[in-house]
Amino acid sequence: MAIKDKVIIIMGASSGIGEATAKLLAEKNAKLILAARRLDRLEAIKQEFPEADILIQQADVTNNDQVKKVINLAMNTHGRIDVLYNNAGIMPTAPIIEGRRDEWQKMLDINVMGVLNGIAAVTPIMAKQKSGHIIATDSVAGHVVYPDSAVYCGTKFAVRAIMEGLRQEQQENNIKSTIISPGAVATELYKTINDKEVSESLHKDQKEWGLVPEDIAAAVVFAIDTPDRMSVSDMIVRPTTQPV
Repeated sequence: MAIKDKVIIIMGASSGIGEATAKLLAEKNAKLILAARRLDRLEAIKQEFPEADILIQQADVTNNDQVKKVINLAMNTHGRIDVLYNNAGIMPTAPIIEGRRDEWQKMLDINVMGVLNGIAAVTPIMAKQKSGHIIATDSVAGHVVYPDSAVYCGTKFAVRAIMEGLRQEQQENNIKSTIISPGAVATELYKTINDKEVSESLHKDQKEWGLVPEDIAAAVVFAIDTPDRMSVSDMIVRPTTQPV
């Protein structure tokens, strides 16, 4: 099935990689359902592509009922779902010794439970269809661990394990699973770090190393555009000069 025929949901579509992916898919005439907390950002994307088939829905991935509402919007409109892209995520970082339990809980709620909420809502539909593709934005941090980011890395290792388990459980239903694992990308993710010095340092690295959201969007679209016989399980996309 060509991309222009696919019904694609993007959770976390209001900025960064999600926004860039939405725009690239809109150019390729996909049928899009875009969800995020910031409705005004979604409306701006829709207005930028007035000829595209785009539906928007305000949703917080930590709210299971809101996630289900997005899935229902897609099904009620199109009668099927070809791709779910779980892209929402945050990365507050700090040494474990500081015990930032509120930050840990928020990361678990968004980075792990947010992904699971999407998977739980869409997998029964795709299993009935005997086709589908679930994608999650993971991270290089889902493959390596480094100081002051152990909990963030833990959430991304969890997503990697969940998505591999999903692949194994649903391969007989022809459901693909893909994690896209970016290195440093110039997005708004640095704003979720509460330590301003660390936040600005990461932002500087993002700009210096040179990857932009459109680079990762191209990787997502590549994975979506593969034939049914081919599944890209894991794609790591690093800036060429990134050391980690």
